[in-house]
Amino acid sequence: MAEQGIPPTPTNFAIWFQYFAGGQDDLRNAIDLLIDHNRPFDSKTNQNLFETYIAPKVSAVVTSTSERLHGLMGAAKEFLTTAIADNHSQMQAISEVADQGKSGVDPKALVAQLMNELARAATRATRLEAGFAEKARELDVIRDSLSKSEERARTDTLTGLANRRALDEFLRKAQATADWGEPLSVLLIDIDHFKTFNDSFGHGVGDQVLRLMARVLREKVGAQDLPARYGGEELIAVLPGADLAACTETAERIRRAIAESKITRRSTGEVLPNITISIGVAQYRSGEAIADFIERCDRALYLAKGGGRNRVVTEIELDRADAAS
Repeated sequence: MAEQGIPPTPTNFAIWFQYFAGGQDDLRNAIDLLIDHNRPFDSKTNQNLFETYIAPKVSAVVTSTSERLHGLMGAAKEFLTTAIADNHSQMQAISEVADQGKSGVDPKALVAQLMNELARAATRATRLEAGFAEKARELDVIRDSLSKSEERARTDTLTGLANRRALDEFLRKAQATADWGEPLSVLLIDIDHFKTFNDSFGHGVGDQVLRLMARVLREKVGAQDLPARYGGEELIAVLPGADLAACTETAERIRRAIAESKITRRSTGEVLPNITISIGVAQYRSGEAIADFIERCDRALYLAKGGGRNRVVTEIELDRADAAS
């Protein structure tokens, strides 16, 4: 932590303890990739690592939901106990009426008594049905709450895109299909000179830029694709079924859309300088590790930034650069 200049906060200690302990391969791969490429462990990166790998956001919701479910189970048990007792009582009452019929009691009186018992049974059944319906509605609320909490745990709060947890899950599933021959490509985006932009106009405007990036990314990828926040100012999109050429075309559309966007400071209406992005593109190679796949795309991104920025570079150009060197 000292070598990387990481503040000794409790959350940062939690991250690096798990890294050292070696119990989470995804966390170790993410940190190793950041170190290999000399990425700074700034506050946003540290927070993203913590939220993605150390502290899922569903714990409080799970505790609350568990308590509510316990209450509902108790209520359901009471309803069933009451229903069983009522059934026994009704059976006993009807049996008594039947016995009276054998002893020659006036049939009219027996019919009246039987109708009375059936009416009471119907009333009890209606009351129980209403109680069960109310508890069913409560279960629907709990189910909806769990669904929303799971969605929040998989979503980056600033951009609304998928976070690293959702990205890792999506990549693992896409890899299984790609190993059978289906193409799979990724594009990795970095905002050019973003630190300078933040220093000049403030982090609030920087966050506005990230939200703009997220909106453009969502618009330009397909419904089957996953746009996600990779960390800091980096965004990523996973394109199942897309080969390198198709992914490159998508990346170019994203690059042009961002370059042509106008950014206005909301508080003053001031039109700010245009921003540009650099994009790396790579296609999955059957049998390789996901970390190697992403690392190759990351290298293509850095070649784009080193080559003048505001451009798309694919792994083909990366291979040429490697051969030349």
